Amino acid sequence: MDTTANLPPAPEMYRALCDRDASYEGVFFAAIRTTGIFCRPTCTARKPLEENVEYYPSTQQALLAGYRPCLRCRPLEPDGEVPDWLRPLLDEVEADPSRRWKDADLRALQLDPGRVRRWFQANHGMTFQAYQRARRLGLALGRIRHGDDLTSAAYDHGFESLSGFRDAFGRTFNGTPGARRDADSIKATRLLTPLGPMVAAANDEGVCMLEFADRRMLETQVKRLNKHFKAEVLPGEHEHIARLDDELKRYFDGELREFTVPLIYPGTDFQVACWDYLRTIPYGETRAYADEARAIGKPKAQRAVGRANGDNRLAIIIPCHRVVGNDGRLTGYGGGLWRKRFLLDLELKHQDLELKHQG
Repeated sequence: MDTTANLPPAPEMYRALCDRDASYEGVFFAAIRTTGIFCRPTCTARKPLEENVEYYPSTQQALLAGYRPCLRCRPLEPDGEVPDWLRPLLDEVEADPSRRWKDADLRALQLDPGRVRRWFQANHGMTFQAYQRARRLGLALGRIRHGDDLTSAAYDHGFESLSGFRDAFGRTFNGTPGARRDADSIKATRLLTPLGPMVAAANDEGVCMLEFADRRMLETQVKRLNKHFKAEVLPGEHEHIARLDDELKRYFDGELREFTVPLIYPGTDFQVACWDYLRTIPYGETRAYADEARAIGKPKAQRAVGRANGDNRLAIIIPCHRVVGNDGRLTGYGGGLWRKRFLLDLELKHQDLELKHQG
């Protein structure tokens, strides 16, 4: 069986293994012939010689090949999922988001504050204290938007004074609580996919971002959301993200051809025209940049079309991966050409399987 199908090129995976590149978490597992173990791409163990490494797309295939999991990087524990030792704390935070947790409270749960801080830094890009504050502010903003007075919103969500609430609110939202009464809130969370972690964001109108967590433009895209919606992106759950997570799982399993989750993607008229066209490209098919330019009535704007596709904030859902060079070659994908190839191969494989069943 070819275990390298749909994997990046071997030299690229070895480079990722040597660099401990977190963007490849969940994409491949490295099996070391000389030790008989398999590891995550980010394993901190001493790196093996390139000729002693083989790669597998899943832990199951590595286990079936006779390798045992590394005790250091623990590849059988899904990356990004909440570990068992942290789950009780997060359950309590969600049960009472207004509570202000201190290091002594963590120790009472037999948790090391430093370990908690490192996990939140690695998975949310902020400390546990910053995460708590963002959750409280987001909930307070929701209360304010629904007509509650500032005093109730502040004290009911763990702030000890109105001045402290206003200061924290101003630092996060760049405005006063009263001025932001009508502001939308944007919730964001990480989703685990076969192509690595992705960051999804949504407001009450729909999903407004789905980006690969390692994409360099991620910070820029978040700032653009802030500008478009005049709202900060805060950690949290949303029903649209939960629906998207379910649809993504079904897409990667080959069970879903078209996403139905509500979307919102503001941009210039030209960008929106490009993105609307992308949504018309059928599953398992490709179009050239020239085709897209002609379809939107701008036949000489192929380069501008490429830039607009690169600015797409909704990877996979708005399928810019289905646009290829005029000569059929893969070009220009923000998540990396290997991800573009993976998506096209995935769709083609399931489309072929469906045709065989129909035949």
